[in-house]
Amino acid sequence: MDVRIGVLGCGDIAARRTLPALARTPGLRLACVASRSRERAEDFAARFGGVPLGSYDELLARTDVDAVYVCLPTLLHAHWAGKALRAGLHVLVEKPLATCEDDARRLFALARERGLVLRENFMFLHHARHRREAGLLGSGVLGRVRALSAAFTIPPRPDGDNRYDPALGGGALFDNGVYPLRAALRFLGTDLTVAGAVLRTDERYGVDVSGAVLLMTPDGTSAQLRFGMEHHYRSWYEIQGSAGTLATDHVFTTAPGHEPLLRLSVGQDDSEIRVPAEDHFVAALGSFRDGVLGADLPVLERESLAQARLLDEIRARAVTVTR
Repeated sequence: MDVRIGVLGCGDIAARRTLPALARTPGLRLACVASRSRERAEDFAARFGGVPLGSYDELLARTDVDAVYVCLPTLLHAHWAGKALRAGLHVLVEKPLATCEDDARRLFALARERGLVLRENFMFLHHARHRREAGLLGSGVLGRVRALSAAFTIPPRPDGDNRYDPALGGGALFDNGVYPLRAALRFLGTDLTVAGAVLRTDERYGVDVSGAVLLMTPDGTSAQLRFGMEHHYRSWYEIQGSAGTLATDHVFTTAPGHEPLLRLSVGQDDSEIRVPAEDHFVAALGSFRDGVLGADLPVLERESLAQARLLDEIRARAVTVTR
C-alpha cells in the first residue's frame, strides 16, 4: 500500500526536484497539494497530480493523507510541522526543521508521543557516496579523523527572493550554512561546540549573506565551515585524518546523473574512486517512506537536535559585520 503524501507549499525546490522525484519513488503517491494561492495549487496539481487545495488547514483535515511534505519559508517550518503532527500525520520538512533548539526538541517529543515520523529533508545524506565514504572511514584508511573542512556557497539570488526576507527566516546560515554544518555532525559526531563564528549581514535586507564557523569536539578535532549567497558556487568537503585525506565536490546539490568522484590520498599515494550516479531526492524520499513503514533511524533525530543547538550557539557567539 502506498504512503499518501500531501504537500504544504508550492516552493521552487518542490517543483524542480522533490515532486518529480516523488513520482519516481516506489511506495509513495501524491494525494494533494496546498497553497495559499488556489491558482498555484491548481498549477502544481496539473503538473504533478493530486488534488489542489487553497488552504493548508484543509489539507491537514483530509482523511486520504498519511504524511505531509512541508515546503514553506523557514520560519513556517516548525509551526506547520507541529500542526501536521497534531493532526496525526508523518512529516518530512525542508531544512532547517526549526530555527531554535527549543522548537526542535518540542517537535521531536511530539512525534515520539504520537508515534509519528519526523524527518528533516537533507537529501545529500542519503546518496550512495555517503555509504562509500562511511565504508572508507570505517576501514581506518584515514587513520584518526583530525579535521573537516566544508563549504556551500552560491551566487546572489534575485531581489525579492525569500532568502532575503528576515520575516520569513531568510539568511545564508539557515539556507545553505546548515549543509556543511550537517556534514560536520555526520562525520565528527553530535558532541560539537562552537569555537568561533562570523556572519556578514547586508543592511539592504537585514539578513546574513555569508559566514564562517569553527566547530570543535571535546578532544580538539575541528570543523571549518564556509557558507554564503554572494559567492562563486562551491559545494565541497574534505575529511583529513592522521593517515590520509578524503575529498569530494558537488556534494550538497548532486545532479541525478552526476557520478561523484572521491579523491583519496594516503601517504604518498593518490587515488580516485568513482561512485555510481543516484538521485538523492529519490533516496531521501525512499528513506522517509521506510520510516513511515517502520524503519528506525535515530541518528537523524540526534543530528537534527544537535544542529538546532549549534544554530543557537552560532547566532549567539558570532561576530557580525554589516556592509
